[in-house]
Amino acid sequence: MDLFKQYGRQYWWPVLGNGAEHDKTFEICVGAILTQNTAWTNVEKALNRLLDANLMTLKAISECSVVKLRKCIQSAGYFRQKTKKLKIFSGWIIKKYDGNWKKFFAKPILEARQELLNLWGIGKETADSILLYAGNKSIFVIDVYTKRLCKKYGVEFKDYDDYRDFFEKGLSRIPSGWSRVEFYNEFHALIVRFGKEKSIAIIHKIS
Repeated sequence: MDLFKQYGRQYWWPVLGNGAEHDKTFEICVGAILTQNTAWTNVEKALNRLLDANLMTLKAISECSVVKLRKCIQSAGYFRQKTKKLKIFSGWIIKKYDGNWKKFFAKPILEARQELLNLWGIGKETADSILLYAGNKSIFVIDVYTKRLCKKYGVEFKDYDDYRDFFEKGLSRIPSGWSRVEFYNEFHALIVRFGKEKSIAIIHKIS
């Protein structure tokens, strides 16, 4: 818990506040898709543009024009691919689950995960981010910062799920007063915070 003592709670997702009325669960899912291969600051810009354009709902994303959606998320990079991903994801939730998040997240973790992985453009990190942060499912998210931290201490695996198993087994003892979901949520967020600060420190050192 050293990182928690140093940084405190990270309060990840949802990020669009100030009383804005929108689907918070959908915001998290959109954020998880948009954050692929880009900086989070660029994702926040895209999320705010979607909100301003009244596109932060499944129905709105599903029905809006491709041109309009691309323009809104352009700051997040790879906007053509990500537009396609958002369209497919939104249409799938609407068609299969009537737009009802509870129906989808009621499924067992691994079954829900596989459904997400079957969608075009959804990889393991994105699927697990959706399950943990939007669905409150106890699954640990692995990203580049997590792998870098592992490598620093001589821990390396070939497969994403080997890293995930390593963390889930290593974090089997949950601190008093925390749920497993809360602990995974904060632990992952803290690793990212630590990794980003270390990266910034290195850049400053060599610049």
